[in-house]
Amino acid sequence: MSGNQPVVIKKVKKVIGGGHHGGAWKVAYADFVTAMMAFFLLMWLINTTSPEQKRGIADYFAPASVSRSTQGSDGLLGGTAFQDDGARASGSNRQIDEELSTAENQRTKSGTSINSEAQGGVPSKDALLEAQAKRNAATFASAEASLRQALQDLPDYAELSKNIIIDTNEDGLNIQLVDQEGRAMFSGSSAEPLPRTQHLLSTVAKVIEQLPNQITIAGHTDSAAPPKAGYSNWELSADRANAARRILDKSGIDSDRIFQVSGKGDREPLYPDDPDLPANRRISITLMPAKPVMPSDYELQ
Repeated sequence: MSGNQPVVIKKVKKVIGGGHHGGAWKVAYADFVTAMMAFFLLMWLINTTSPEQKRGIADYFAPASVSRSTQGSDGLLGGTAFQDDGARASGSNRQIDEELSTAENQRTKSGTSINSEAQGGVPSKDALLEAQAKRNAATFASAEASLRQALQDLPDYAELSKNIIIDTNEDGLNIQLVDQEGRAMFSGSSAEPLPRTQHLLSTVAKVIEQLPNQITIAGHTDSAAPPKAGYSNWELSADRANAARRILDKSGIDSDRIFQVSGKGDREPLYPDDPDLPANRRISITLMPAKPVMPSDYELQ
């Protein structure tokens, strides 16, 4: 053999099973068929489930909570570490710092900032009273709206609306059942409430029964003395207030919520310039404002 003769290397390609294209297409086809089966099964399930079941499935896959923190975790350490060194040592709990700073700024702007060292973070008297006043206002506004709606549902509301006055003042939510010319709340000069009075008191009781506030009931008369000898406006107004209390009690109002029942006679007329006006004869039911609840050893500053 000559030393200048070229060396020829022959490569032989071996095909192991599967024919001309090998077996990879079978795996791809199997994946495709499986995916199509899953797709049509999903379409069938969606078509057969009710809207309630769909909402339940969506709620199941929805995240239970989302962390508001933009860095690290939102737990106890908030992305920081105890050690001075380490990957997370230089981080800071930015979310807590920002919330504390915002809360402090709000307290300072509202004039309710207090000495945290002396009070240990306890709010001041003004802050507590202001917060309670806002809660009372919201409670009374909701109760007034509910009461007016309940009265509008009465079949004879057009006439009964002239005998009821609802307003809010410093004493609380005041509900007054007043006499009108030719349409009294009690029978003559007695303490016996008429059927429409009982109906009105029962309607009022259904609304105020849902509230925890204590209740005062006061009876008022006009300046005319009752015809019964030895029976003054003091007795008449007190008996009418007590009659209203019995109806409220029968309608479901807890007796422990009744703070006071009094007869004012003709001393607090609704129209002082006309003490003989029938509207001065009335029953006042007042929901007292709630007071802040504090520990017995708490000292207001």
